[in-house]
Amino acid sequence: MGFLKTSEEVAKIYQETYDFYDAEMLTVFWETKPEIIRRLLPPPLKPGKRPLVVAFVANYPRTNFGVSYLESALFLRAEFNGEEGNYCLAMPVTNDMALGLGREMFGYPKKIGGIQFTRQGNDVVGLTERHGLRFFEVRAKLTGNLNVEDAPSIFAEVFSIGANPVVITYNFKYFPAPEGNGFDYHPRLIREEVEFRPRSLEVGEAEIFLKASNYDPWAEVEIVRVLGAIYTIGNNSMRKGNVVAEADPLAFMPYAFLKWDF
Repeated sequence: MGFLKTSEEVAKIYQETYDFYDAEMLTVFWETKPEIIRRLLPPPLKPGKRPLVVAFVANYPRTNFGVSYLESALFLRAEFNGEEGNYCLAMPVTNDMALGLGREMFGYPKKIGGIQFTRQGNDVVGLTERHGLRFFEVRAKLTGNLNVEDAPSIFAEVFSIGANPVVITYNFKYFPAPEGNGFDYHPRLIREEVEFRPRSLEVGEAEIFLKASNYDPWAEVEIVRVLGAIYTIGNNSMRKGNVVAEADPLAFMPYAFLKWDF
């Protein structure tokens, strides 16, 4: 493998799906204030049916692109052209190659961070920090019960839950112009599908702690009501994405700094 790739090497890089094997994930859900969702969603995205937030901590021990790493993420429920999905606000990772692939191909707002993920018995803990500050912490007890009684009906209302659920994600792909006066091209809204094939799934009650940070302001997404946690182990596949819209550069500019610590 040198600086110049052969056609065979290039073919191996661009795969039909990017697969994660034995992925261990703790996903938590909470309701926030509708005005927070409206303020943080760039047009043309619109708020979903409910002001829901989805966050996770994950361990990816093996992938088909040769990288093992940990990841956490923060999403808002959003809608585009009548189709709901998850808009990614932040995605810390522990590996630079995972960062580059996700940011440059799909537009994920990834940064390098410190992530811990442990399970002891029915207790699962996920921690995320950067610049010496732990800004996201989740603790779940896999009791079989969620935090609130209506959580299952809310999940069924807004998520397509089946044997192999597919989750739609929305990201904006953009690059600052070298002249320092805008973008190389109009920011592009990317729609992507992620298929989950869990071998095991457990639910539990979650405690979520958000701490204010100048660089990772997850605490802006205020917790109104915690719904619960889902712990899974299985194989996931990121399918190819596609451009579904372009954003007005001037209108998008305030939203364009998720990937840097300005």
